Amino acid sequence: MARTRGVLARLGRPKPSDATSGAVTGLFSIPEGMAYASIAGFNPVAGLYAGVVPAIVGSLTSRTVLMVTTLTSAIALTSQSVLSDAGLDPRDAGNVAALTVLVGAVMLLMGLLRLGAVMSFVSNAVMTGFSTGIALQIITGVLKDATGYRPQGHNKLHQLVDWLAHVGSWQGATTAVAASTVAIWAAARAVKRLEPAALLIAMVLTSVGAAVLATDVELVRDIAAIPSALPAFTAPDPSAVPHLIGGAFSVALVALAQAAGIAPSMPNPDGTRSDVNGDFRSQGYANLSGGLFQAMPSGGSLSRTGVAVSAGARTRWAGVVSGVFLALVVLVAGSLAERIPMPVIGGLILVVGGELIWGKRHDVLLVLRTSRTSSAAMLLTFLATTQLPLQQAVVLGAVLSLLLYCAQAARQAKLVALHRTPHPSGGPGRWETAEPPTALAPGTVTVLDYAGSSFFAELPRIENRLPAVDGARGAVLVLALRALPDVPSSAMLKVLDRYAARLHDQGGRLILCGVQPTLARLLERSGIAARLGPGGVVPATSRLLGPLETAFAEAERWATDNSPEQPHPPR
Repeated sequence: MARTRGVLARLGRPKPSDATSGAVTGLFSIPEGMAYASIAGFNPVAGLYAGVVPAIVGSLTSRTVLMVTTLTSAIALTSQSVLSDAGLDPRDAGNVAALTVLVGAVMLLMGLLRLGAVMSFVSNAVMTGFSTGIALQIITGVLKDATGYRPQGHNKLHQLVDWLAHVGSWQGATTAVAASTVAIWAAARAVKRLEPAALLIAMVLTSVGAAVLATDVELVRDIAAIPSALPAFTAPDPSAVPHLIGGAFSVALVALAQAAGIAPSMPNPDGTRSDVNGDFRSQGYANLSGGLFQAMPSGGSLSRTGVAVSAGARTRWAGVVSGVFLALVVLVAGSLAERIPMPVIGGLILVVGGELIWGKRHDVLLVLRTSRTSSAAMLLTFLATTQLPLQQAVVLGAVLSLLLYCAQAARQAKLVALHRTPHPSGGPGRWETAEPPTALAPGTVTVLDYAGSSFFAELPRIENRLPAVDGARGAVLVLALRALPDVPSSAMLKVLDRYAARLHDQGGRLILCGVQPTLARLLERSGIAARLGPGGVVPATSRLLGPLETAFAEAERWATDNSPEQPHPPR
């Protein structure tokens, strides 16, 4: 009983607006899903069914509450490319089921292995460029539906320019229906009580008006007939599996990258935190189940989530309702859904895409004001998303994020000198920061604090910042390594060993303090600890400055015993 209550608490209570939002999203799934599947050469019905089981399962299990899991244009095109490369027919239900189930297995595996942490390395600049580019893809994908003119061009920006340059080629009736849809949406949205249902109102009124006026525009039934039946069980074709394993990773990568942009754009209304690994697993469950019921590969859809949010979604039940509502419409009112004009869908998708871009304006401005490097990364990712196959754009974005991370890590690494000031009462003084000295003075103790990741790119600059050791007889350098990772790079160990050897040759000594247990074992196995001598490695403790005090006391004792005034050589 307690477990049941816990599950119900996690799912939350549906809000009245979730029903409206689910209905709007479900209706959107009819023409949009069928259009995406048709464009990519699949059976349009497979795109329609991608809005049923995947949407229900995905919404029930997702950690991003408002995310709607279904077919997207990028997933459809990537799936078509994978099947084409494998020499398989995209209209064969067994092939589609095999690909969808494999994609689900990859997503689930990535979630279980907690590879969602990789997404945390994707910078805000790259994600902003990616999300904005996807929104532009959404817009350009419906320009033909909204105006009757199919723009030409090898990339999305070119297509947008071509579309604007050929205003005279837009079909009057189609453009008028799309413009009326946008106008009715704007009017309904201006009324506060009607705002949650503005998309549904625009869809219904414009569709009825077009039917009454017998407007000659393309309808949903012109794409394909909607069967009056729920999706039936379809077994994957085992013979197709070996040919699709590699491609399944490509489709999963594209889908997960798209979904990763939803959580920052659509935060959970209940204040809970999203979890990328949970979302990976959720999309895995959605594809594993959807693939057995005639659905194409699916993932978190930015456009469909945008529709749901614009229509008033407040809980995960909006996505559940969308799948259930779509199933009911297909079962009992497929013939009516077939009458929805495509320009109506085109107009509303233009609204959704425009809202997504407008919602990113603050992030774009923030990145532009941050640095030239971040701005360049955002622009390059945006251009890649609009001009390259999406799987290539995802890889490029990941590489750019890695380069940004490395550059920032290398710049942030630094050495800070710690100087003990005398206490007025004669007791131990306070530690204060200062610039590192350029050289070690003979017979003195110098304390430096290292802050960095030990990443190899930062080490040449750090090594150059270490004080010169020429003539440093009896000098001791205490190097605090509180911020050094448990397992530093081998390059860092080489830097420490080289510096300790140079200092020893000049009659000085290096002492490391604040050393974590794993690092201490590495120092012992590598022989560095033995070369540093007794007391040369001071372990970290729970006391913040305890290791530093211990190392400083040892350093002062050694410096006194081995000062230049002493006749015996340094030990």
